[in-house]
Amino acid sequence: MHTLNEDQVAHLRSWEGRSESHRDDITAAPLRGLSATLDREDSVPEQGTVVPPLWHWMFFLPQALQSQIGPDGHPLRGGFLPPVPLPRRMWAGGQFNWTDNDLVVGDAAQKRSRIASVKHKSGRTGDLLFVEVEHAFHNAQGLCLTETHDIVYRAPAVPGAPEVPPVAAESGAPWQRTFVPDPVSLFRYSALTFNGHRIHYDRSYVTQEEGYPGLIVHGPLIATLLVDLVHRHVPSARMATFQFRAVRPTFDLHPFRLNGRPSADGKTIDLWACDHEGWLTMQAQATLA
Repeated sequence: MHTLNEDQVAHLRSWEGRSESHRDDITAAPLRGLSATLDREDSVPEQGTVVPPLWHWMFFLPQALQSQIGPDGHPLRGGFLPPVPLPRRMWAGGQFNWTDNDLVVGDAAQKRSRIASVKHKSGRTGDLLFVEVEHAFHNAQGLCLTETHDIVYRAPAVPGAPEVPPVAAESGAPWQRTFVPDPVSLFRYSALTFNGHRIHYDRSYVTQEEGYPGLIVHGPLIATLLVDLVHRHVPSARMATFQFRAVRPTFDLHPFRLNGRPSADGKTIDLWACDHEGWLTMQAQATLA
């Protein structure tokens, strides 16, 4: 079992408080690409088109030199993010708060990021390291969006190790949609987000090196699909907040279901995803302005 000693944890915690800033131009092409990937027949975005919730992930993308890419397809560790020696990295969840100032096509925008915390825990299958990153997005008019991004690093898979017991998802949601993941849809999303992580497109790597049964559906893609479910049922809704937590990996081997249940006043919407066996894979909640 892989373990981190106290000196290693102290070194990784020294990354707390580090910050960086990136600028980007908000353009229409990535929005068209994501719209097609989500099977939406949107009108062609023009200058001034509002960036839909979570679609800001198409911008401010890390673009490491090819010589600086690690064996998992991510940039080598030890730059802005701490050099965690645990090999498996997953996007565990996030929280979002939008202001009345929209990010729109044509904006010259800025993303400011800060490492808020680095926490170490020991699990049944080895060490876990949680990194919380805070992002703030601005345009010329000021703050548009704040995001808290939770990353978890895990020890290597151990054959025969006990798995976390799955949780049965609620059934009978009034809003439901089935999504069929495949290598093409996962590749398209990886390309749109310039995400080289091999777990999403390299089947031999994800099965042989990381011990998973199939390609892993991006957590952010599932979160985006849950937000898209809200859009499909309440097209005019303006989102104020959103939060999600990944519960269990989703693989490209079977279709999965997106679910939503609005509150009586329609302002709060409980959202969740489940796999083909009915196990909960992601829990989320949206509030509308």
